[in-house]
Amino acid sequence: MTAPVCLISGVGPGTGSALARRFAAGGYRVALLARNEERLAALEKELPGAKGYRCDVSDPEQVDAVGAAVERDLGNPAVVIHNAVGGAFGTFREIDPSILNRNFQVNTMGLLYLARRFAPAMVEAGKGAIVATGNTSALRGKAGFAGFAPTKAAQRILAEAMARDLGPQGVHVAYVVIDAVIDLEWTRKRWPDRPDDFFIKPRAIADEIWHVVHQDRTAWSFNVELRPFGESW
Repeated sequence: MTAPVCLISGVGPGTGSALARRFAAGGYRVALLARNEERLAALEKELPGAKGYRCDVSDPEQVDAVGAAVERDLGNPAVVIHNAVGGAFGTFREIDPSILNRNFQVNTMGLLYLARRFAPAMVEAGKGAIVATGNTSALRGKAGFAGFAPTKAAQRILAEAMARDLGPQGVHVAYVVIDAVIDLEWTRKRWPDRPDDFFIKPRAIADEIWHVVHQDRTAWSFNVELRPFGESW
């Protein structure tokens, strides 16, 4: 097993699957983490060298067990991408507090568990990359995002703390803010009159994350923001 390994959490029909295809095309063996076993099985068939693992990243015991399985089946990941996300809409008075806590477990604690599990081998190797996919909620708390934004802001700050710790040890940590509506079946239905270039393409997100992961170590990015050219910001 000489090809590098990329582990991706939250392999859904959009960004997660696009990331899996991009890294597989780039010569990586890809560990696919998700709760949807049907999607994992389909991607395993599509992508040579890819292997799916059912995992809830908010559960540290599951992360540890899957980590051992990935290392056994594929090897130590050179790249870890935390794309799993928990979200909810509502003001602070409307949301169920348990939903906010659940989202925190997926978004922030999931990143912590994955990094603690896989960073030591990267440090020992003197190289590696950990990327978290975020969104605009990591930068601002709009009224209707009270069940979501606090968890993404915490995720971004955790990633920054990790970057300052791991960077000098040769491990690149980056946070990618996706300030856009991702092009998915349900988003197309919600905004049926929008033009194609209103939506950000999952493939374009994956291409940029590929670029970030493979930056020269003398010019690493941490906070990367992506948005369509017409997006108002």
